[in-house]
Amino acid sequence: MNRSFGFETASRFVIFLVAAMLPPWAATWSQDVSTATPGRSYDNRLRRIENPQPLVAAYPEYFEPIVEDVHYEAAAIVDDPEADLHVRAWRFSYNARGIIEMPNHLRAAETAVIMVHPWAIDDRWGWQTPQPAGVADFCTPRKNKLAARHTRDVIDPFLKRLRDHVALVMYSLPGPADPIRTRVYRSIDKTPTAEERTAGRRELRAALADYEYRGQPLPETFQLDADLPVADYFRQFPGLDAGVRYNGDGFWKLPIPVSTAVTVHPEDVVIFDQQGYPLLREFLKKQGVRHVLLTGYATDMCYCRTTAGYENLSKDFNVFLVADASLATFPANRSPRFAVNAAISFASLKQLITEVSWVKLD
Repeated sequence: MNRSFGFETASRFVIFLVAAMLPPWAATWSQDVSTATPGRSYDNRLRRIENPQPLVAAYPEYFEPIVEDVHYEAAAIVDDPEADLHVRAWRFSYNARGIIEMPNHLRAAETAVIMVHPWAIDDRWGWQTPQPAGVADFCTPRKNKLAARHTRDVIDPFLKRLRDHVALVMYSLPGPADPIRTRVYRSIDKTPTAEERTAGRRELRAALADYEYRGQPLPETFQLDADLPVADYFRQFPGLDAGVRYNGDGFWKLPIPVSTAVTVHPEDVVIFDQQGYPLLREFLKKQGVRHVLLTGYATDMCYCRTTAGYENLSKDFNVFLVADASLATFPANRSPRFAVNAAISFASLKQLITEVSWVKLD
């Protein structure tokens, strides 16, 4: 009997059995282990941090601080020569049984700051939540105003602080690269002149002002199925319906601007979702971008899954989620702080998390 062959066969059989017994979701956390290109040897020894402080605690109105008993210090993951942008970050590991913090040292000139979906809803541009029951962005006018205040308080100062040092400040917006918005904002394919911007802003305001912003009211009565009244109730009266019934026909075809809570500079760039991630990826690489600081909305939706979401970007760039520069949707709550805490906490299983005060320039 060939013992080495038998051992190898048995080992493979054990691995097969273990893999077969894993729940389906477990595979998503263990795949792609060996796809990285060869690089430096990383010292993964962890050092316990005594008396760790709460994380993401600077803006308790918007973010419930992260509190975990076990924190470790690890070596830098990104350690660029001649770094001038320092980004402390953390992630969570069930296997390490705690939060792992580490410094990172980036070249600002190889870094982009991207804001996902700064929708100009219920602001001076004129794109309004349809009445009496329409929904958009954070889905009620009150919640939209809170998000705009968060943009003014947290994200806009962050962009202002970094804009003159990083390679790019970018925004992602829904829809196509339409003829109106590409005259208002610099895009991947076009940099409008000052005259084009003035004309484009005028045309954009006119297009938004021309819409009625009216939908149907909530139904007062409807018939329920005799056997399954609960399912039928939610089918006919769902918790979120952003379609034609309540928003009106054409609402989602309007050209959505960048929120007026953001100070947009002429050199800032807009990527439109329908242009797709491959175009964004190639644009960033042509600009020499290797690192991304990601801000914007909503943490549990567009921030992770749209064109400029972290699920795309983290495949090709060193991505840092700026936790307190994002908000999650928060149904049934007056504050987003617990929802964004949960969304960022789950993201920390596969992403590096930072916060505004942890991003420092030389």
